[in-house]
Amino acid sequence: MSEEMSVYQRLHNDLSQLIQNTPKGTKLPSEPQLSKDMGISRATLREVMRTFESQGLIYRRQGLGTFVVGPTQIIETGLEVLESIETQAKKIGLDVTMGHLEINNIEADVEQARKMNLSQGNPLVEIRRVILSEGLPIAYLIDILPVEILNIENMAEDFTGSVLDLLLQIGEPTLSVSKTEISAVHAQPDAVKAFGIQRGDTLLLLSSILFDVDGNPVDLSYSYFLPGHFRLQIVRKIGGVPNPSQL
Repeated sequence: MSEEMSVYQRLHNDLSQLIQNTPKGTKLPSEPQLSKDMGISRATLREVMRTFESQGLIYRRQGLGTFVVGPTQIIETGLEVLESIETQAKKIGLDVTMGHLEINNIEADVEQARKMNLSQGNPLVEIRRVILSEGLPIAYLIDILPVEILNIENMAEDFTGSVLDLLLQIGEPTLSVSKTEISAVHAQPDAVKAFGIQRGDTLLLLSSILFDVDGNPVDLSYSYFLPGHFRLQIVRKIGGVPNPSQL
């Protein structure tokens, strides 16, 4: 094992022990203090801290510090079926709530118009909200829809954060499929504010277009997730091999 690797492993073990021995909700020493106490650079410290953050064991709040979260329930779901976070959380007995909610009437820009087969300037409703688990943000969701699909007056007072569940409740239009792109991105200012994290932190992003049964785009959405709280998976069939039910 190289000296660099042994230092990294030692730091990982020491921090793991510190986190395990620190009560949930307690603030850890500052990065300058930890790097000084452990005799390592702040860059190396941050690299290891990101590992624990991705596991959902610690949570960094910009300007406030790093706090111990402790083991958290992970929302584990396949991508074959589209379900709301609320539905997924309910399956594992996890209580999630909606935090900050912002609803705006906007006009379609060039990209939005292209993706939704609309004219630039078409009226849209934009819904931004933060989803919380145990009081901490785990998801930042943005949905953009034509006003004829969903306008502000349709937003019930008991809206819990799921546009998908709201559309299913309304019943029109009849929904069909969602085309989704998955990527890892660096947090930009709006996500930094929503999560209270550092700019440049890594987030999981699902960019989706929801279609109705006639193939018309209904909802353009951007869903940002904090690592450590979600485990997404997909079952893939091997080409040329029959399904077990066909054997």
